[in-house]
Amino acid sequence: MRRFTTRILHFFSPNKQLVLQLEHLLGYTPGHLPYYQLALMHRSKIEELAYNNERLEFLGDAILGSIVAEYLFKKYPYQSEGYMTELRSKIVRRETLNNVAMRMGLQKLVQYNQNDRGLSRSHIFGNALEALIGAVYLDKGFAKTRSFILKQIIKPYIDIDTLESTDTNYKNRLLSWAQKNSKTVSFDTLDEKIEGSRKIFTIAIVIDGQQLTTGAGYNKKEAGQVAAQKAIEQLHIS
Repeated sequence: MRRFTTRILHFFSPNKQLVLQLEHLLGYTPGHLPYYQLALMHRSKIEELAYNNERLEFLGDAILGSIVAEYLFKKYPYQSEGYMTELRSKIVRRETLNNVAMRMGLQKLVQYNQNDRGLSRSHIFGNALEALIGAVYLDKGFAKTRSFILKQIIKPYIDIDTLESTDTNYKNRLLSWAQKNSKTVSFDTLDEKIEGSRKIFTIAIVIDGQQLTTGAGYNKKEAGQVAAQKAIEQLHIS
């Protein structure tokens, strides 16, 4: 009855279209809509922490990691801790989540500064997906969040078998290529700056003294992986 009443109230609200889109995305009718609106608000629109999705992203990241860990623990009863840790990192890494978010159509709902063309090519949609998970948790609790992650994210969008056989450590692949081809590679920090409330690092890939690519991320490891992936693509390393 409560769910029916909530749906009726949303039907007559000015946010009717958003509610319908969220229903399709989530698989249920959202209860407290402001949680979801906040999850979809990128800091490029509003920098104040209370009105953008960074805090929800932090919450969703932690919840996603724990649920994926439980999922892998049950799916692989005879695998080692190291194996499951590596596979979890492949599932929750920024590139994977961003790809999932775009396949879900989340980029159509996220509010961000569309004049900044670099943002649409960054990982903001994957970050928004984590924030959305945080919103689900605050609105519906842990059990519903677990169901959402397993049924609406992992089952339709995560190919575990492919991830198992995919080497996503771009830095190691680049270093291995460099060793085989007698190249010198360095990962140089070009910049550290604050955007909103978070520090952004920019790392350059330098090969034989020449800068090839750059990558940005919330820590040096992430930025280095982004830069290494670009280098691998440019050098056509298989």
